[in-house]
Amino acid sequence: MADSTSVPKTALTALQQGGVIVYPTEAVYGLGCDPDDQHAVEKLLAIKQRPVEKGLILIADNYGQLLKYVDDAKIPMDKRADIFSSWPGAITWVMPAAKNTPKWLTGQFDTIAVRVTNHPTVKRLCQELGKPLVSTSANLSGQDTVTSIEMAKSEFDQQVAFYVDEPLGGRTQPSTIKDVMTGKIFRG
Repeated sequence: MADSTSVPKTALTALQQGGVIVYPTEAVYGLGCDPDDQHAVEKLLAIKQRPVEKGLILIADNYGQLLKYVDDAKIPMDKRADIFSSWPGAITWVMPAAKNTPKWLTGQFDTIAVRVTNHPTVKRLCQELGKPLVSTSANLSGQDTVTSIEMAKSEFDQQVAFYVDEPLGGRTQPSTIKDVMTGKIFRG
C-alpha cells in the first residue's frame, strides 16, 4: 500500500476498492474478495498461489445472493431438501454454474461451489456488500490452514488490504464439499 491514508478503515471499504481481506469462517480464516471483480480475484489467487483452474467457493448470507452464479433451474427438486436443510451451515454444495458466471470463479468447471453460512461476521460482510464473498482458506496453496489473525498477518503481511479480527465459528474442520447432483463428497 502506498501510504497510511490509503489503508481501508473497514472490510467493506477494502472489498469495494478491489482489495483482498482475511476474515473468520466456521473453522479457519479465509481469504476473500468481491467475486465480480476480476482483478481482485486474480490478486487473491496470486496471494494464495492457487491456479485459477481449480475454481473458488462463494459464501453468502442467503441463497438469493447466490442465484446470479448458480443455474438454479438445473437443480432437481428432489435435491433441494438436502441443500436447504443443510443451510445455513458448513456444507458447501457444488452446483451447476449459471451461463454468465465468470471462469475466474468456476475455473475449468461448469459448476460453482457455494455455501450459505451461519457465521455472524460473514453474514454481516455479505449483507453490507450485498452479495457473496469469494471464500478460500487463508493459506498458501497446499499449506496448513490459518487459525489466527496473527498467523494470517505473518503469512500475508501487507498483501491483504484488511484483516477482520473476529472469532472463528467453533468448528474444527473446514466445510464439507458435496456435489448436489451426485452426492459425491469432495471434502468430508
